[in-house]
Amino acid sequence: MSVICQSLDFGRHVLDYVACGCSSNTPLDPHTVRSHVKLSTKGRKRRHQARTLICSRRKVGQCRVFSTTKPETVLNDINGGPQSFLELRKEESRSPISSTSMFEVVADDLQKLNQNLLSMVGKENPALVSAAQRIFGAGGKRMRPALVFLVSRATAGLVGLEELTVEHRRLAEIIEMIHTASLIHDDVLDDSDMRRGKETLHQLYGTRVAVLAGDFMFAQSSWCLANLENLEVIKLISQVIKDFASGEIKQAASLFDCEVELEEYLIKSYYKTASLIAASTKGAAIFSGVDRDMTEKMYEYGKNLGLSFQIVDDILDFTQSTKQLGKPAGTDLAKGNLTAPVIFALEREPKLKEIIESEFSEPGSLEEAIRLVKSSGGIERAMELARQKADLAIQNLQCLPPSAFRFALEDMVTFNLERID
Repeated sequence: MSVICQSLDFGRHVLDYVACGCSSNTPLDPHTVRSHVKLSTKGRKRRHQARTLICSRRKVGQCRVFSTTKPETVLNDINGGPQSFLELRKEESRSPISSTSMFEVVADDLQKLNQNLLSMVGKENPALVSAAQRIFGAGGKRMRPALVFLVSRATAGLVGLEELTVEHRRLAEIIEMIHTASLIHDDVLDDSDMRRGKETLHQLYGTRVAVLAGDFMFAQSSWCLANLENLEVIKLISQVIKDFASGEIKQAASLFDCEVELEEYLIKSYYKTASLIAASTKGAAIFSGVDRDMTEKMYEYGKNLGLSFQIVDDILDFTQSTKQLGKPAGTDLAKGNLTAPVIFALEREPKLKEIIESEFSEPGSLEEAIRLVKSSGGIERAMELARQKADLAIQNLQCLPPSAFRFALEDMVTFNLERID
């Protein structure tokens, strides 16, 4: 549903153009949104500039209204202070967001990515080709490359780019390959039999092939990265690979350590998850050629989304069933990896510390520890922490003009939180 109103009187300001791309489920048409944004930019050249408002509502009768001259302004509550984005979302009666609808505006980009991933592996080694076909052929949400495409398209128009560059697309491919390599190594380190309900690579082909496959993907992604010939992005992504190793070392050094603090947990979560997401979003903005302030905002968006994502994952380890998780519930705790729900629970349950430090030597002790985490409010406090990081992520997006791509980036934050609602 699209409505265009002319000469709308809004208080002391007369708005000569209002674009409303409202739909309960359907994303905004990218071309239409770009047209609206261009029109707004032209309007700024006039001495008495007219504001263009783009309003996106997720259900009829309730809108979020933004002024493109000040994207951070939310006009839902004129008399009172503006509510946070997440509070507004909570009040809406709306169906849950799906990854399919969320990524629809970059569906063509993701399709091209899927076609290119296998070609990046090459055909030199049959074992690697077979492993790559299994890994990349399985599909998945492709969240990280989708973020690259969304930020790329949300920022490209600001500098007059009509289409994504080769560098944008290659960055998305590199990011997905690095992510996949890290998962392969994680499964080997954790001796995981299953991932997303399927046998892991080292279970199928052996540890040697799995480790070499992960190494090859890191090496290949580094080679492709060097060929982008952008020193800032090369440094940014290279740091991610270093962060992966640092995160694993930190985790291994703190197993069953009940003195671990929340800040240490967040640093480890940044290394293991948020670093790659932050590099994805910042790298995309760099290749669009926007100013440093905006590239840093995109970095902060990715960092806070990544931290929120990891916290939600750690909550699900306690709240979902083995069937939903694709692995036994409480797996992290059983291995001595103390996450946010446990850290919060330890503040109120001395008995939990005793059980963990015994490394669950008594029969039924793991089940008792899980019960204590749930009864102590550890999960609820972790949920609040995830929401805090999500709110920060939304705030980081306010530098972008409203568009279908920015709304999808916002939806990504909400989609993550809906996993624990």
